[in-house]
Amino acid sequence: MRVLMTGVALSALSIAASAQPPASSAAASRTMVSAAEVQAMIAKAKADRKDNQPIVAQSLLQLAPYNVSLEYRASVGNAAVHETEAELFYVVDGSATLVTGGKLTGESRTNAENLTGNGIEGGMSRHVAKGDFVMVPERTPHWFSAIDGTVVLMSLHLPHKTQ
Repeated sequence: MRVLMTGVALSALSIAASAQPPASSAAASRTMVSAAEVQAMIAKAKADRKDNQPIVAQSLLQLAPYNVSLEYRASVGNAAVHETEAELFYVVDGSATLVTGGKLTGESRTNAENLTGNGIEGGMSRHVAKGDFVMVPERTPHWFSAIDGTVVLMSLHLPHKTQ
């Protein structure tokens, strides 16, 4: 199972590294996006972002049950816990401080499988920058506690399957 998940993650990362996001909901039927498309998506996210909006997320690719998104972050947003999915981040551009572990503060449930909070107590802080990969296991609080200007991420949600 781990070998399969690693293969899927590496395949998705290879696609995203040369990737470009689609301009519409065509993401559901696309298996590749070009670097030029990714740059266009980043420019669109920057242009569309509202003053106090911490994140603009756009779908890059979808192949059920996997979802690959492009995240443009220009300010600190909420912390999260995904109870049934691991999340793999690849830093496309920029840098930020990512906190993992610890406990959500101001916790609330967003849906049956996800929690949100206004921050994290404890946990481990690390600086992430262009080219870095970070895997956040399911049920692990995570939060970008500081953004250095902007950070652009590829985010791959990996559902946990039990046998």
